[in-house]
Amino acid sequence: MKSLLLAISFFFLTFSGFAQQYVPFYGTVVNQVSSTNIIDHLTEFENLGVKRRGTSALQNTLDWLKAEYQGYGYSAAQLQEYSFTNGTSICKNLVVTKVGTLYPNTYVIICGHYDTINGRGTNDNGSGVVTILEVARLLQNIPTEYSIKFINFSGEEDGLVGSQHFVSTVVNATNPKMDIKLVFNIDEVGGRANMVNNTITCERDTGSPTSNNAASNTITNELMNCVELYSPLNTNLSYAYASDYMPFEDNNEVITGFFETNETPHRHTSTDLLVNMDPVYVYNIAKAATGAMLHFAVAATILSNDTTIANQVSLYPSPAKGFINISIGSLNESNYTFSLIDLNGKKVLEKTIENPQLIETVSLDGLAKGMYLAVFETSKERLTKKIIIE
Repeated sequence: MKSLLLAISFFFLTFSGFAQQYVPFYGTVVNQVSSTNIIDHLTEFENLGVKRRGTSALQNTLDWLKAEYQGYGYSAAQLQEYSFTNGTSICKNLVVTKVGTLYPNTYVIICGHYDTINGRGTNDNGSGVVTILEVARLLQNIPTEYSIKFINFSGEEDGLVGSQHFVSTVVNATNPKMDIKLVFNIDEVGGRANMVNNTITCERDTGSPTSNNAASNTITNELMNCVELYSPLNTNLSYAYASDYMPFEDNNEVITGFFETNETPHRHTSTDLLVNMDPVYVYNIAKAATGAMLHFAVAATILSNDTTIANQVSLYPSPAKGFINISIGSLNESNYTFSLIDLNGKKVLEKTIENPQLIETVSLDGLAKGMYLAVFETSKERLTKKIIIE
C-alpha cells in the first residue's frame, strides 16, 4: 500500500510540474541520524527534571541546549537568546541561525518548545527537542540556499507565550519584516510504548487568515513526500492547532508540522517518561525531519571536502548597493578585518570588527560603482572575493 501511495504521489507531482524525487546525497545525510544520539538526548532531557517557568531545570535545559549546538560546531555568534516575561518569571527562547548561500535573508524555521508542565516532558516535548538537535547536527556543515533558524521556544505550555513574543518582537520588529519561507514545528513525536508507531501526522493550516492556507497545504504535501522518501514512516494529513506555529499562522506565515499519530495518554503528567515512549519512532521522525529540512532549505547535493574559511564566510547582497553584509558562519573569531581594494590596487575601505555578530553590515557610501576585491582577514587566515558595487 505504501509503495502504491508513493507511486501515486510521484505521478501527481510530476503531472503538476513539481516533481519531488529522492536525492541520493540527502539520503546519505539522513542515514547518519544516530539512534544512540536520540536515546542519549531523550535520557538527558528527562534527567533535567520538570522544566517549568522560573525553575532551575528550565535554565539548565537552556544551558544544555546551547552546549549541544556549540558542540556541533555552531559559533557563539550564531546563538541568540530572546528573553520575555512569562507570568512573574523571565524565560528565554534560543535561536540558532545558519546563513544561506543564495537567499540569506529568507528563513526556513524549524522549531519546538523545551518547557514542560507537571512532569519531565520526555515526549512533550523532549521528542521534538532531540529531533531538532539531530537535524541541526547533520546540517551544520552542509550549505543551504535558504537560511535556517533552529528555534527552541519556552513558554509554550503557558499559552504559546514564547513563540508569540518572538513573532511580535523579532519577526515583525525586523526592518523590513523578517522574510519567512516556512515554519516547520515539531511537537510531541514520541509515540507510545507497546504500540505499532509507523505513521506521523503532518499538519497544515486550515484556519484564519485563509490567505496562507493553500501555500501551507502545498508545503505539507511536500513534507509528506519527504517522509515517504527518507523514512519508513507512513503519513496522516491533519490540521494545525495549539502549538508554536500558531502565532506564525496568525501572522500570515506558511506553516507545517509533525505530531504523533498514536497520541500519548501521559501528556502533562509525571509519567511522561522515556519508558512510555517509542525511541525507534523518534529516530524515524528525525530521519524524516532531516530529509524535509534538506529539501525545504535547498541543501547542496554534494558535500565538498573543503572546510576552509571560504566555506564559512559569505558576503551579500551581490551586486551590492550602499552596504554589504558579512556573515562569518560558524567561525569563532574575536575580531576580523574587512577591506576593499579597487582595480588599481588601492585600498579604499578598511574596517576592523571587534566581537563580531553573526552578520555585520558595512556601509559602502562614497565608493564608486565597479568591481572590487574584498579581503577578509583573521589572525590566522585570509580570504579574498570579488564583489561588484552598483
